[in-house]
Amino acid sequence: MPGITGIISKAPVAEQDIDRMIACMLHEPCYTSGKYMHKKTGLYVGWVSHSGSFADCMPIWNGTKDICLIFSGEDFTDLSEIQHLGAGDHEFASEDANYLVRLYEERGLRFLERLNGWFSGVLVDLRQQTVVVFNDRYGVNRVYYHETPDSFYFSSEAKSLLKVLPGLRRLDFKGVAETFACGCVLQNRTLFSGISLLPGGSRWVFTQNGTMRKDRYFSPETWEQQPVLRGTEFYGKLKETFARILPRYFRGRQPLAISLTGGLDGRMMMAWANRPPGELPCYTFGSIYRDCNDVRIARLVAKLCRQSHETIEVGQQFFSEFPSLAEQAVYVSDGTLDVTGSVELYVNRLARQIAPVRVTGNYGSEVLRGNIAFRPSSLHEGLLEPEFAPLVQNASATYDSECAGHRLSFIGFKQVPWHHYARLSVEQSQLTPRSPYLDNDLVSLMYQAPPDLCLSKKPALRLIAEGNTALAKVRTDRGLWYRPPPVIGTMQHLYEEFTAKSEYAYDYGMPQWLASIDHMLAPLHLERLFLGRHKFYHFRVWYRDKLSQYVKDMLLDSYTRKRPYFRETFLEEMVNSHLKGNRNYTLEIHQALTIELIQRQLIEQP
Repeated sequence: MPGITGIISKAPVAEQDIDRMIACMLHEPCYTSGKYMHKKTGLYVGWVSHSGSFADCMPIWNGTKDICLIFSGEDFTDLSEIQHLGAGDHEFASEDANYLVRLYEERGLRFLERLNGWFSGVLVDLRQQTVVVFNDRYGVNRVYYHETPDSFYFSSEAKSLLKVLPGLRRLDFKGVAETFACGCVLQNRTLFSGISLLPGGSRWVFTQNGTMRKDRYFSPETWEQQPVLRGTEFYGKLKETFARILPRYFRGRQPLAISLTGGLDGRMMMAWANRPPGELPCYTFGSIYRDCNDVRIARLVAKLCRQSHETIEVGQQFFSEFPSLAEQAVYVSDGTLDVTGSVELYVNRLARQIAPVRVTGNYGSEVLRGNIAFRPSSLHEGLLEPEFAPLVQNASATYDSECAGHRLSFIGFKQVPWHHYARLSVEQSQLTPRSPYLDNDLVSLMYQAPPDLCLSKKPALRLIAEGNTALAKVRTDRGLWYRPPPVIGTMQHLYEEFTAKSEYAYDYGMPQWLASIDHMLAPLHLERLFLGRHKFYHFRVWYRDKLSQYVKDMLLDSYTRKRPYFRETFLEEMVNSHLKGNRNYTLEIHQALTIELIQRQLIEQP
């Protein structure tokens, strides 16, 4: 995955260690990579990037060759703030990362406060003999690190640290328990003992004499202290801000496409993008069973905007590739994404063939409507070993403590880097994802939203209507319009809500008593009636049918049975009953498969 990796050390470092750390991150042939060493400051750093991307110009030097920047990610600073740096050269000012060194020369380390995007990097100032490791204010571009008395190891991927520090190849039981309960590790900890995450908004300064200063250039309290706006004033600023920032996410030297669903956030971008016909390819991920709501609605939205549209279907080829895809997804994401990441890897790999940059509406519902996307859930009580089960139960209390405070701060500075990162990491391994919904200007404004609009869909619906009236007349996947017909609108909304809940109940959420009935009715293939209306992957049925042999081979293996997390007798009962179809253990199988792949690929790697 594109990123940075390196060592800052008082003692000599073997150059091959940096080579090995970089090699761990080279997942695709479309990557470029390099390294830089400055032994006087004790820096040994490497980088990986997508070929042709914003950061594919490393290392960046200033004119006097005494400042060097290694940068990963993208910056969407407004052009008006950087055009002067290139003396009128537009390409220099915006198409790649070269201008960032000029920003540092002009503003010092405060230049980080002006950057707008997901990024991480290393800045070497030979004039001051300092090295600065930094990341974006949300912590979206992860930096894993491990400290010793003499050295500081860091990387965008934990596996790079595990490669050169084999003593760290131990899973942290608390981190594993939180992953089982919440789907992610909390509090900037990781799955691996001795490895932590750089907090968002960090700039850690290392000096030649061996001292380290752990600074932060941004804290969410800065935004929390803003005054709340009244409804009319807030909407006016929202409209102005969205229209102003959106073009930032369509610039660059690489072709881009937009991934559409049937919801609000992609449509908002289409309503305000104003792209010439045929210049903004669109695509949607689709189900094997039917054209889901996302596909049908997105196809119509693209047509109304006079853009092309493709459906990327999770079809038969996916099932034959599943074992390899599942292993790659878990490995690439450092175990943060479970085996359902196989789907994300599959569809984003195909999406890369359409365009190397993917503009997406991800995080719109979270930022604009305050959606909390993850909460503690419970696995079957019989699955966990008695010594391990209390750690899983304690994860709920940790989650509750982290939820205290401002809702949007939890979403932006905890939920996004802890929970959403998992899926993003797999996406980033294949292409460059972009979303305007984490733009600094937009997120800052949302802290000023009046209480009655913080969780409301009305601003988004109104923005669509005012950007493109034709799009406002197309219902969403949940049956919403800007101005719905009085009776038909309500009925349509209720119908779509019912089908969405029915699909969930038939898939992930099927109660055990209903699973038995479904098993008896298996010859009727009821999945054809329920599945594929709203979702494009359906693992309960897939584990039972197409992937059953893989599940059996993995989870009933003698090594898997002896892991310290699961009760062996229940594990066998769970697999056999799910594969027969008379029980539903989809979530439990997710966790068991994932932790086993983590164990084999990241802990027991050769």
